[in-house]
Amino acid sequence: MTTTTTGAPALLVLEDGRTFRGESFGAPGETFGEAVFSTGMTGYQETLTDPSYHRQVVVMTAPHVGNTGMNDEDPESRRVWVAGYVVRDLARVPSSWRSVRTLDDDLREQGVVGISGVDTRARTRHLRERGAMRVGISTTETDPEALLARVRDSAEMAGSELSTAVTTPEAYVVPAQPGEWGSGKRLTVAAVDLGIKTMTPVRLAERGVEVHVLPADSTIDDVLAVSPDGLFFSNGPGDPAATTAQVALLQEALERGVPYFGICFGNQLFGRALGLGTYKLRYGHRGINQPVMDRTTGKVEVTAHNHGFAVAWPDGVDLDEPVSTPYGEARVSHVCLNDDVVEGIELRDPETGALRSFSVQYHPEAAAGPHDAAYLFDRFVELLSAPVETKET
Repeated sequence: MTTTTTGAPALLVLEDGRTFRGESFGAPGETFGEAVFSTGMTGYQETLTDPSYHRQVVVMTAPHVGNTGMNDEDPESRRVWVAGYVVRDLARVPSSWRSVRTLDDDLREQGVVGISGVDTRARTRHLRERGAMRVGISTTETDPEALLARVRDSAEMAGSELSTAVTTPEAYVVPAQPGEWGSGKRLTVAAVDLGIKTMTPVRLAERGVEVHVLPADSTIDDVLAVSPDGLFFSNGPGDPAATTAQVALLQEALERGVPYFGICFGNQLFGRALGLGTYKLRYGHRGINQPVMDRTTGKVEVTAHNHGFAVAWPDGVDLDEPVSTPYGEARVSHVCLNDDVVEGIELRDPETGALRSFSVQYHPEAAAGPHDAAYLFDRFVELLSAPVETKET
């Protein structure tokens, strides 16, 4: 069994000049990105391979990381996407029967720079007080001022369109799985990959849905070509205000009455398609322990999050009040109980009250857990199974 060896000195510098020194692991070199923290106690392999973390340097608040190693079954995409990885104590020896290599080995092989031996609690508290900011990690630079200058020259997350950098290069199909409804498919969904996680189409396939995963630059003609019963937008990285083509695609689908379900980035784009704004959170929601209330049922669920932007409900409009849009009546369906951030939107017919489309800001597929929000896939299937009046193209 391979073990993690002590690395060379490494330097971490935040945009405001705060400096940490530690030890290198993973790949040697230098990396830059937005510094964010994740509160998950487990599931670090899913975090690392979540495309939503593209161009972000993730700080783990859990003190001990790497103890279960890395395997070939749990990745959520084709590669590790984080720009850099920060942990306090890196496990020297993995202790899981499923492990096939160490975290150190995997990051080194994929060219991801990591730093260990730093006070992640202090850094997390700093980000909570000052907000998410740019950061650099280097195993080659010893001068903090020199690294700080390069950090401040690096790209910011605000204004960045990143979904096309992480999407699938070509369309593919995830077949429906047999279930209580029989062995064949019962529905078809066009899923636009803005940074989709592997488990998302699997959760739909488990419910008898044939999922056509399409590239981020797909057009309405590409969507309609698969004769979908519904449209899905995935999670993904970047600033929703800079992602305009997908908003236009969604608006065309809503015009035609195509039912829609979006998660995470798909929630933000749904908001913008309805005419709402989005804004950057101070330090975001990331982790697998975020409490959210489903306002349609009054139930509270523990959920998995990874978002730095959120939907802005109109000024002067209470979260209990609906907003009129060109496609129907929009309501806040879910809120975060920590800070009242809008965590879900639903679109209903203003006359009948029937549900037309909906979205949530978190991850109901949650491969690493929790699974409180899995019902949302059932809600989507129920929506698609109901009679829908569509407009001619």
